[in-house]
Amino acid sequence: MINQAVVIIGIGEIGSVLARGLLKTGHPVYPVTRDMDIEEQAKHISNPAAVIIAVGESDLHPMLSKIPKNWQKNLVLIQNELLPRDWQQYDFPTPTIISVWFEKKKGQDVKVVIPSPLYGTQAPLLFNAFQALDIPAEIINTEAEMTMELVRKNYYILTSNIAGLKTGGTVSELWSNHQDFAKAVIADVHILQQHLVNGTLDNEALTNAMLIAFEGDPEHGCMGRSASARLERALQIAESAGLTVNTLREISNSA
Repeated sequence: MINQAVVIIGIGEIGSVLARGLLKTGHPVYPVTRDMDIEEQAKHISNPAAVIIAVGESDLHPMLSKIPKNWQKNLVLIQNELLPRDWQQYDFPTPTIISVWFEKKKGQDVKVVIPSPLYGTQAPLLFNAFQALDIPAEIINTEAEMTMELVRKNYYILTSNIAGLKTGGTVSELWSNHQDFAKAVIADVHILQQHLVNGTLDNEALTNAMLIAFEGDPEHGCMGRSASARLERALQIAESAGLTVNTLREISNSA
């Protein structure tokens, strides 16, 4: 029996890790780069087992808007700052979602923070690929649970990156030396996330879940290269929704 092919759109560091795992489980992998005609590729690979969108956050919506019809049923999304509203605006089935909790930098091997949650029809396929690489993962059973996992990741990324614009240092140093400031940032992140999921969130539970990830890699640097862009996006969301996020504005004004 020949395994179905998997398409990966965007072969950066994370996309390359997924490709390696899928190949180890016997699935042919077809990369699609920005220079390739996506419609033409969909004619040749008409029924892939999965189509993994591994582009960056800013490229996600431009890519989703042009996914060929025959690829829409088996989409897999892995972006940071991802939430259900990102895929619900499109007329295709609910994609499989991965909240990636491992880091892969050029010239370095994978560094795991905590197990990566997976949800959706292609979750077993991706789980097996992760297992082949000894990357811990767990399959989530409901979309509501997966939404909380995505919000948890957003707490981690937005809090550490945005707070790091002022404090620098590592996530353990942020919590040990600047906890009051970190909590003020979290309060604004909480406001934004409640707006984006259109519901009430448990700030304390999400903060505690974020701290488990801090403990998973205490030396992780706060201020990633996308920190300024994340702050700018957060302020744009707050402005358009009329939300009060004073701490985020103060960080922006002092930058």
